[in-house]
Amino acid sequence: MGTALVIDDSMTDREVLTACLRQAGMTVMTATTGEEGLEKLSISQPDIIIVDVVLPGCSGFEVCRELKAQAKTSKIPVIISSTKGTEMDKFWGMKQGADAYIPKPIDQEELIRTVKKLVG
Repeated sequence: MGTALVIDDSMTDREVLTACLRQAGMTVMTATTGEEGLEKLSISQPDIIIVDVVLPGCSGFEVCRELKAQAKTSKIPVIISSTKGTEMDKFWGMKQGADAYIPKPIDQEELIRTVKKLVG
C-alpha cells in the first residue's frame, strides 16, 4: 500500500502507529522530532506522513506548513495526530495544510480508513 513516515516523540504512540500501518501492508519510517522527519524526507519520499503536534524543536504544525510550502513535498498527504483534539485544534491543523486530523488515542480503524482514502 506504500510507505508512511510517522513523526512522534512518544515511543508508545510511534509503536502503535507503526504496528497498525504495517498490519495494513505499509512500509513505515519513523522520526522522533520534526527536524529528523524533515531530514528523512530529503532521502526518501513517503506516500503519507503522520505527525504529532507536540514535538521537541519544531511542532507538527510547523512541519506541516514546511511540507506544504515546498514543491517537492506539497503533494504528500499529511495526517496530524494529537492529544489536542478540540475543534479549534482541528481547525488550526487544517489551516496549516493537513489533509486530516485524528485525535489521540488513535482509533486504528479510522487511521487505516483515512490513510487508504488519502493514498488511494
